[in-house]
Amino acid sequence: MASSTNPEARIPEKKEAAKKQGFKLPHLMWILIGLILIMSALTYVIPAGQFAKTESGALDGSNFSYLGQQTPVSPFRAIYLMQDGLVGSAVIIMVVLVGGASIGVILATGAFDNFLNWAIYKLKDKGQNTLIVLLMIMLVYLSGFGGGDYLIALVPMGLVFARKLKLDPITAIAVTTFATLVGFGTGPNKLLIPQTMMSVVPYSGFAMRFLIMNFFMVVAILYVLWYVNRIKKDPSKSAMGNTDWLTSIDAGSDAVIKKHDITWKDVLILLLFFGQYILIVWYSMTQTGAGKGGNTYNFLAAVQTTTAVLCGIIGGLSFQKIGDEYAKGLAGMAFVGFIIGMARVVSLVMSEGNIIHTIVYTLTLPLMGLNRGLSAIGLTGIIAVINPIIPSASSKAAILMPIIKPITEVLGMNPQIAVQAFQFGDGFTNIISPALGWTVGSCAAAGVPFEKWFKWAIPIVVIMILISFVWVYILNTVGWVG
Repeated sequence: MASSTNPEARIPEKKEAAKKQGFKLPHLMWILIGLILIMSALTYVIPAGQFAKTESGALDGSNFSYLGQQTPVSPFRAIYLMQDGLVGSAVIIMVVLVGGASIGVILATGAFDNFLNWAIYKLKDKGQNTLIVLLMIMLVYLSGFGGGDYLIALVPMGLVFARKLKLDPITAIAVTTFATLVGFGTGPNKLLIPQTMMSVVPYSGFAMRFLIMNFFMVVAILYVLWYVNRIKKDPSKSAMGNTDWLTSIDAGSDAVIKKHDITWKDVLILLLFFGQYILIVWYSMTQTGAGKGGNTYNFLAAVQTTTAVLCGIIGGLSFQKIGDEYAKGLAGMAFVGFIIGMARVVSLVMSEGNIIHTIVYTLTLPLMGLNRGLSAIGLTGIIAVINPIIPSASSKAAILMPIIKPITEVLGMNPQIAVQAFQFGDGFTNIISPALGWTVGSCAAAGVPFEKWFKWAIPIVVIMILISFVWVYILNTVGWVG
């Protein structure tokens, strides 16, 4: 696979100049601050309202009332909540920092670089597509059975992968975060809360949802392969809007493909690295009780740090070098952690302004006038719209399920269909949500402006949502009950 020595020769100068003169959105930090301030302004406009609560403290979806007065969150108060957003996201931020630090050590061993050199050299022209497919399958499955925000830490590895294949940084997010979000949003292991709230047997419908996850995995892989082959033929068609990334790759030493015989040390390091995620997924699936999440994250941080140290020793790094690389990886994820906290502030402003329930009530009200098939589609669409506003699946379930349940009872809709509609609506718009730390954190880690990622992702998100409409309609028509 030859390296380009003159990337500018491939791009007409006028075309390149025109792209560079185009409008450029602000830095991701300013986009999030702007979004927080917009939500602050909406608390002055959208009527404040609340669903009543039952004696047990659960929301009563059939009993909504307006408060009769606005409860606005001032712009200063909205920014003031930044500390609460960071503290509230502290567990996720810590996990992301540890994950980034650990991967910093893994990359420093050179094992991943050696493996890519070996694989690409051996596979020749077939290497690109084969490696992309294998990596995405692995990450979809990992995330589908136990993924989470901690997988942001894989983005730096995705960057190395993309540079080796002479691909843009958007591809780095596509083969890592995009794949994990597809698995997370369609996998069969993330529905305990909504199924319990809908009085559905936990984890029922596993076989169908496993089939659905694999279906959307194929759709995701085909989209990524289409994009990769497109920019291979013409780098100017990159969603980055320029070819600066190509110039940067050609100037870097880590993008050079070398003939390399992979060693037993390289193999052992990679087995330990990927094996740790299998261990983490197993642990998260076998934990029960209220402390499940916290215990999983504690376990995750311990396993990742231990794996990093073991891999560093196997890779021949000194203890000083392991410490230095761990610190560099940690520092590289600091801004990502900040962005995750800022994304949470958006939800805090809406909650304090008492406009979340009003938005949900207004959007779900029209469902009562539709038949079961169209209601299932409408439910999926509405949740997809609400999802970027309330990115937390558990919070969204707590707010929406008490509203959805009486609607399904009136319509005679099987609750399993409603759960599936919730999963589809909750999953796909995560990929483009500016309020989800997983998404915006990945953009920050890859150095990709959020608007560029949005431009790349919006077509496939729309496609997946439209396909999900077909799925819920068919499942409702055939009377699927799980």
